[in-house]
Amino acid sequence: MDRTPATAYFDAAEALLKRVRDTQGDVIETAATWCADAIARKGLVHLFGTGHSRMAVEEVFPRYGSFPGFHPMVELSMTNHTQVVGSNGQRQAMWIERQEGFGEVILSNYVLRDYDVMVVFSTSGTNGVVVDVALGAKARGMKVIAIIAAQYSALLPSGHSSGKKLADIADLVIDNCAVPGDAMVDIPGVDVPVGPGSTIGNTAVVNAMKCLIAADLAARGQMPLVLASAHTMGAEASKQRFEDTYNDYRDRVKVLYGA
Repeated sequence: MDRTPATAYFDAAEALLKRVRDTQGDVIETAATWCADAIARKGLVHLFGTGHSRMAVEEVFPRYGSFPGFHPMVELSMTNHTQVVGSNGQRQAMWIERQEGFGEVILSNYVLRDYDVMVVFSTSGTNGVVVDVALGAKARGMKVIAIIAAQYSALLPSGHSSGKKLADIADLVIDNCAVPGDAMVDIPGVDVPVGPGSTIGNTAVVNAMKCLIAADLAARGQMPLVLASAHTMGAEASKQRFEDTYNDYRDRVKVLYGA
């Protein structure tokens, strides 16, 4: 097949996934063990990201092949890109995610425990809000896992008055292996690359973690309530599994609100 821009993207995506697999296996396994430890004791794995990193948060739970124990933290003010301009526009979202202090405001909504885990997604690893969230989680005694584009983040200054980036704060850093600037394909006649890779890296990392966590919990005799379709387990069983999963999730997260 001729090397078209589309096949160039597929090649770059395959190379990115290979880098993740070849270089991040050990840290992914460690992260999964920490998360399984928290979930096994009825703790929570909190997940936070702004901008397009929000997609990795929603990849974890709730969806088919996912299970309770995760707490997605999605702030629409920094992640709702459908308007682009006007009310709730992209300019506002990008401004908000740089504002130091907002992360602590977000965390103040919850009762967080020191045996919970915080996973923070950020390709740059530098913006004020994600640094705030990582610092706040550390101050509350939690382990912090950062999923960043390590090579890209290393080139950038911190956007926080502490001078720190996510990689400086986290107990564990996982590289999504996205290239600096994220976009991967050079196209003749186009002045900059096209086709970002961070979402592919992020979702590969978290789904690998999820599989390891499920195996760990099952080995402990705590089979996770995995959401599955009617095609997988039959219509009635699938319907009941959704109800059981949502009820289990509700019971796990109620502590966040002081219940």
